[in-house]
Amino acid sequence: MISQDAPGTRDSSPYPRRFCRAPERNRRIARPLRLITRVKRLDEDLLDQIGRRLYARDEPGADLVRAMRADAGTERVTMAQFKKALDEGIDAVREAPPALVRFFSLVDQVPPWVDFALIEHGAQLLRRTGRARADVLLQLALIGGYRFGGPPELLVATGGLSGSATMRRLGETEAWTYSVMMPGAMRRFGEGFKNTVHVRAMHALINDRFETNGRWDSEEWGLPINQTDQAATLGLFNSTLLLGLRALGWQMSTAESRAVMHLWRYVGWLMGVDEDWLFDTEREQNIFNYHVLMAQDDQTPAGAELAVSILEEHTKPDGGKLAKLRAGYEWVRLLGMLRYFLGKESMQGLHLPVVLPWLVPPIVVRNLVASLLVARTERGRRLLERTERTQKRMRKLFNGQREQVAALPT
Repeated sequence: MISQDAPGTRDSSPYPRRFCRAPERNRRIARPLRLITRVKRLDEDLLDQIGRRLYARDEPGADLVRAMRADAGTERVTMAQFKKALDEGIDAVREAPPALVRFFSLVDQVPPWVDFALIEHGAQLLRRTGRARADVLLQLALIGGYRFGGPPELLVATGGLSGSATMRRLGETEAWTYSVMMPGAMRRFGEGFKNTVHVRAMHALINDRFETNGRWDSEEWGLPINQTDQAATLGLFNSTLLLGLRALGWQMSTAESRAVMHLWRYVGWLMGVDEDWLFDTEREQNIFNYHVLMAQDDQTPAGAELAVSILEEHTKPDGGKLAKLRAGYEWVRLLGMLRYFLGKESMQGLHLPVVLPWLVPPIVVRNLVASLLVARTERGRRLLERTERTQKRMRKLFNGQREQVAALPT
């Protein structure tokens, strides 16, 4: 399903003002991806759709939220009904409201292109990558995304990644990613499936709130959570993740890449991303990502605020023996890898200290050994797929609180 433009959200332009507002800067940032994809010229039709869909939302999700906002009656959907349908199936909800039935009729339907064996393989491959995966998603995907205006403004407005909430918000994202990669997680009643549909409803609720509370400038930024930003975010979890893993020494074959892409294609479908922007191959996704980069806004203060907050919270001493030494190591490690992924100019734009990436070479060597030697044996693969390190990292992010995805806003 392709979303329709939201009515009443634009002036005379079909695009919000953020669209393509820093062409020269974007060209510099996108140069490595242009070389990888060998794109010779921009696809103007694709660029036009990227701009227009900044005004497009997940309509099935919006339909569900309208029913949640409705006055009491047979049409109204309650949070309890949504949770029961998610956990037990729509048939478990007595006299289910029509909007709830429509929503679950959609997400319960498995598209004909889904191959669960391939999804399982992709999840298994990602489990092996361990901390390298977490490094890429934090540094290249999340903090790298703060170089452009739009989504950072929404995160600041919601308090999503600032101050003491920073580590918990990072933990919630890690918990969702972790649940998607577990064995059997993307089957109907698996944790990955349920958490992904939960996050889709959360996005729809946040979108509705900011569309209607008068605090969001849609003509400047587009809709708060729109199709373009959702598709761009999905691209960070699939092909950008694969590029980052290779940059850190982790080797993936073409067949392995296809399995990872297939996993995230189904995740994107459940999340409500327009189906024509769900890609089978890295090359297709990277060409799309290149055009998304070319359509971005300039750096805004919100991005720097978020990046500095993550640096400060992520490198705080956590208590115990050698706490300050470990925190100092994490500080140098995080900044060095950011320099490696983003470059000096982007670091300065995010108001982050610029250091040499001297810890990156040993990380690359370790990942080369893990992917080319350890992963070649059954015992080695089992060792790499152990999740204790991921669980320990999540416990630190949640600081002793319950490890789960973010609760649905009321």
